[in-house]
Amino acid sequence: MVHCQLTFLLAVLTIFHVSTTSTATPPPPLSATAREFLQTHNQARASVGVEPLTWSEQLANTTSKLVRYQRDKLSCQFANLTAGKYGANQLMARGAAVTPRMVVEEWVKEKEFYNHSDNTCVVNHRCGVYTQVVWRKSVELGCAQTTCGKEDTSLSICFYYPPGNYVGESPY
Repeated sequence: MVHCQLTFLLAVLTIFHVSTTSTATPPPPLSATAREFLQTHNQARASVGVEPLTWSEQLANTTSKLVRYQRDKLSCQFANLTAGKYGANQLMARGAAVTPRMVVEEWVKEKEFYNHSDNTCVVNHRCGVYTQVVWRKSVELGCAQTTCGKEDTSLSICFYYPPGNYVGESPY
């Protein structure tokens, strides 16, 4: 009797699992821009042994609103990103089309100024945008870009959750 009940229970669980997993809606495919931001971040993270980020539509929507606001209301000036609940990086480039890969690679260039052994930057250099890219505790990423005005300026912003770059804490 116990064997029959167990077999019945396993059959019901199997049917429940198949029915719930087959009706679940898969997430929409990433846009080419999102995929390029995510892949380039994850390549930089893999090079230092940090787990990959996942794409967050919520963060992407938030950065999209911010870059549009910066474009429409503030002539593409840098956004004040210090008061937010996310880690953040931004890049402004004038006179050239900038791909997501170029943006992230520009941030990662700061790696040469980062001293992992004592978790500092070389004197007179910055490395905070690099450490945010590879911050081990960040698990989600969302980015957006916009082109601004006549100067052919682009503004790119990425948000990271949870935030990173805490003084005294190693990124990886």
